[in-house]
Amino acid sequence: MPLSEAIDGRFSYEGLDRLIHEKARLSVLTSLVAHPKGLAFPDLRRLCGLTDGNLSRHLAVLQEADLVALEKGYDQNRPQTICRLTPKGRTRFLQYLGVLEQVVRDAAKGAGPAAETAHRVADPFAEPT
Repeated sequence: MPLSEAIDGRFSYEGLDRLIHEKARLSVLTSLVAHPKGLAFPDLRRLCGLTDGNLSRHLAVLQEADLVALEKGYDQNRPQTICRLTPKGRTRFLQYLGVLEQVVRDAAKGAGPAAETAHRVADPFAEPT
């Protein structure tokens, strides 16, 4: 498509939410979407490779945005925090992933046939182009 026919803002990717796009928060949300029943704080910390303080800060930001819920309780008389995605958090994260998938498709098309083949190999569930 000639540049004159291009859609304005086609590659602006407005759905790349800055709140989610930050590396640590992306790790947290990916871990939680993969574990719908939630994760105990230490397990989430290990999966994301974060310190206690760093994870706490990112969870506070995500909780303030109503993307995650923290449930404090006890397990064998020991304090325990379970972290879960909220319904809003799941929806918003899946929308974000859709935009991110579009970024990958657009980049692969622009990079040529070798990149498109590499993308299909990396994602066996991708629709054929």
